[in-house]
Amino acid sequence: MDPSSEIEYEMPGFIRVHKGGLVERLYGTDTVPPTPSGDPANGVASKGVVLDTIANISARLYLPADAAAEPGKKLPVVIFLHGGAFFIHSTASPIYHRYAASLAAAVPAVVVSVEYRLAPEHPLPAAYDDAFAALKAVVAACSPEGTAEPWLAAHGDTSRIVLAGDSAGGNIAHNTAMRLRKERIDGYGDEVSGIALLHSFFWGTQLVGDEVAHRGDMDRTLDVISGSKYGPDHPYINPAASPEEWRQLGSGRVLVTTAELCLFVERARAYAEGIKACGWEGELEFHEARARRTSTSCSTPTARMQPRSSPSWPISSGARELR
Repeated sequence: MDPSSEIEYEMPGFIRVHKGGLVERLYGTDTVPPTPSGDPANGVASKGVVLDTIANISARLYLPADAAAEPGKKLPVVIFLHGGAFFIHSTASPIYHRYAASLAAAVPAVVVSVEYRLAPEHPLPAAYDDAFAALKAVVAACSPEGTAEPWLAAHGDTSRIVLAGDSAGGNIAHNTAMRLRKERIDGYGDEVSGIALLHSFFWGTQLVGDEVAHRGDMDRTLDVISGSKYGPDHPYINPAASPEEWRQLGSGRVLVTTAELCLFVERARAYAEGIKACGWEGELEFHEARARRTSTSCSTPTARMQPRSSPSWPISSGARELR
């Protein structure tokens, strides 16, 4: 047997990494095209764009049907980061395409679903770098001088930019807001209008609740997604490990959603409690859904690692509350 074909890491049913470098994605590879003429279900138009040619940052944009009727109307901008444990999915994944379109219609807002680089080929902080580059590109495109992307130039309101994401995407949204405070964007500032963290991927050395059953899996997963650079108490993974930094979060409003049966439910509760205790002076909304069975959030690897299923992401209690 060729040693390079031996399996170095596997998340059963989702991804398999061989010692020779071959990566097999077993889930999250299905795609659907954008709908430039409008989604039949909600009228939302979507298209693929390149936000930054130098950094090679692409995205899928979503524009509500009402925007076409009012060409100059400004709308909130939701920069959405998809989930998938940093390993799988894309902006074209059916579940994320449907969600982004539904979000654009429900808020209503221009939704920018960002394509970021995936681990293990591109370990962290690659995803963080891509998200921050996307934020800068969106700000530039929405400015009065913005001409690169007509939907954003015509309808994007830079005073109402929200960072949102589920699972790994929630982690990325948080860390993008943290970076913004340290690296303010010229002509924009160091704070977004809000961040929405949906069933977000956080961890820590001190385990709580059902986390104990997943310790070995999660610790190994963190090694693979970060190239062994970040442990469970690195601020990227556990904001509570560095409260002095956490209080500098680049957003005055935070929405945290979770579910009673979510693997990360204790982390979401700790985030909500910790951000208030660390000295951050902002507005917090926390929503926890009670046990129920749906299929939406079980499409991400971290959700599948759970012993039980968890509910879907709430659109109405998402970026709409932060607009």
